[in-house]
Amino acid sequence: MVKSNAVRLDSIFHALSDSTRRSILRDVSAKEKTVGEVAKPYAMSLAAVSKHLKVLEEAELIARERRGSFQIVRLKAKSLRPAEEWLAFYEKFWSEKIDSLQRYLEEGEDDGN
Repeated sequence: MVKSNAVRLDSIFHALSDSTRRSILRDVSAKEKTVGEVAKPYAMSLAAVSKHLKVLEEAELIARERRGSFQIVRLKAKSLRPAEEWLAFYEKFWSEKIDSLQRYLEEGEDDGN
């Protein structure tokens, strides 16, 4: 299924809006894990972790594949690119504002203030 850019970006930010899902992404970024290994650090049921994985999968941030009797979860880092590109615009905006503030403050120091 091909998602529009806006829908895809909404899906990514929705997935990233939850601290457990962000933690799961960080965890599987180090190496792929079974669903059981992903669930182990969390004080929640396997079903609850599975719901978080479903949101991440729908946002295309992870992939699950069956290997024997195990489901393996891995990060799809390239899928974060739309969010990265969206945030890059604002990074440029804030960098310019901070640079402007720095110049203003340095000018004030030159005046003896």
